[in-house]
Amino acid sequence: MSSQSSTLSAQQPALEMDWEQFSIRSADLEFLSAYLLEEETPLGPEALAAQLIRHRMQQQQEHVAAQQAAAKPYLPKQRYQVGDQLSFSALGWQAGRVSAVRPARTLGEAVFDVITVEFADGASREYAAGLEEHVLNHPPEVEETPEDVLAAAVSDHAARIAPQLVEALRLSPDFVYIAGRWFPKALILDVDSGQLNVAEALMDMASGGPLLTAQLLGEVELPSGVNPRLAEFSLDLALQEDPRFDEVGPSGEVAWFLRRLEPEPLQRTPLHLSYETLEHDRAALTEDMLAFETQFDDELTPAEFQPQAEGDHIQVALLYPHWRVGSLPLTRRLAAFFPSAYESPRVRFDFVDPSSEARFEGWVDREHGYIVGLRQWYLDRGLMPGAFVQLSHSQQPGEVLISVDAHRSSKEWVRTALVGADGGVVYAMLKQTVAASFNERMMMHLPADLSPLDAVWERRIGKPVGNFTQIVGTTLRELAKLNPQNHVHAEELYSALNLVLRCPPAPLLALLATRPQFEHVGHLHFRLAEQIADA
Repeated sequence: MSSQSSTLSAQQPALEMDWEQFSIRSADLEFLSAYLLEEETPLGPEALAAQLIRHRMQQQQEHVAAQQAAAKPYLPKQRYQVGDQLSFSALGWQAGRVSAVRPARTLGEAVFDVITVEFADGASREYAAGLEEHVLNHPPEVEETPEDVLAAAVSDHAARIAPQLVEALRLSPDFVYIAGRWFPKALILDVDSGQLNVAEALMDMASGGPLLTAQLLGEVELPSGVNPRLAEFSLDLALQEDPRFDEVGPSGEVAWFLRRLEPEPLQRTPLHLSYETLEHDRAALTEDMLAFETQFDDELTPAEFQPQAEGDHIQVALLYPHWRVGSLPLTRRLAAFFPSAYESPRVRFDFVDPSSEARFEGWVDREHGYIVGLRQWYLDRGLMPGAFVQLSHSQQPGEVLISVDAHRSSKEWVRTALVGADGGVVYAMLKQTVAASFNERMMMHLPADLSPLDAVWERRIGKPVGNFTQIVGTTLRELAKLNPQNHVHAEELYSALNLVLRCPPAPLLALLATRPQFEHVGHLHFRLAEQIADA
């Protein structure tokens, strides 16, 4: 007998699936389509993967039962003839044909045969026949797959299979998708232009929204007697395909808004957050510079160099462009505090200030990397660029808590930017009223009239940045006048540079590291080389 057959256990499970080699077949999509048509309920990818796993395991069970029915189960105590079809429990009930029978040696008074079995894959193995005492004389029975086995398979493999299933569903013309759920196209209800006009009117009366699909269904009349979940999905799909409407609900909730009534910063990227790529060599950054870069919440920094979120509370220092727009950067660290969505690039939520109980709308713009809706709150709280803003998780879904730490003193010596009519910026240390704790290197007081500074940004619309080295040099020169040693920390320079030009840390640091006119004097402090500083 072959050594392989002798090492197989009679207790090996009859039902096995190679989950590592699992792939989606056309028959799987046909099964899911039929299942969804019967249930009339759209499902997400993991729920569909769970049904597919159960279906595959039941198919495997039926396959094993069919193999058993087509062939005799191999039992070592039985005698067999050439041509007999046998199935083997130790091989997952694989079937084979007896091709030869020969006598074997005698064990005591017992005499048995050796049979040769050929399998469909071309392999042949030898087995004992007429052997009364053998463990395989009592093979495991194939029973209906127990629920705990199915549940374990779903738990272990559904999440891994779901992305593969999503890709197959996207490529299929027979399925449609909205807000994380899939459904067969054949069962979708028609929603006409008149019904969509009613939806638009309802959102108009609600100042744009957001309105849940269930709220719209009460007025947008779809055929009666239809499964409500099917009606809701059909309306969602029609709204998604109409450019007037925007799905803005967080994951797990579908809510609609009129796109034309969304805040201006969502209609187009605000001028102060627009970035013209500044070419630079990251290889020039020193270890200190790389560590410095990770300290900042700048949405323009590549995600792999952004800090991670830690804890239930964080604070972020305001950079001038975000202060001017009324936004926050959507970095990896801040994203942990804001709602996300399956697909929608924009998500509507509420800010809540616990100190005043003020509630106001906020928006996550995932496509462009910022959160908007804070301009009036910044003004009401008397914040300046460099002020610390605190973010915390709320117990209520769809809320983000935002606050500031009241400052210990009413007056502080603060770097104050003075802007001339020509857009030139100079700095002075002046006493200013401060309403919140702040980053001393980034803090900057600004004049009440920002129009000269806005004009600097507006003059650059549609034009290249120009001489970046000159802009940095001019900014460093002006800041250095406030320091007896005539040097400036990179953090001060980063904050001041963003007063006139949107720039993440890396291009600035690379310039400081590679241009001879910028002299590093230690601990990321820089000054202009002497011949330039004296010019």
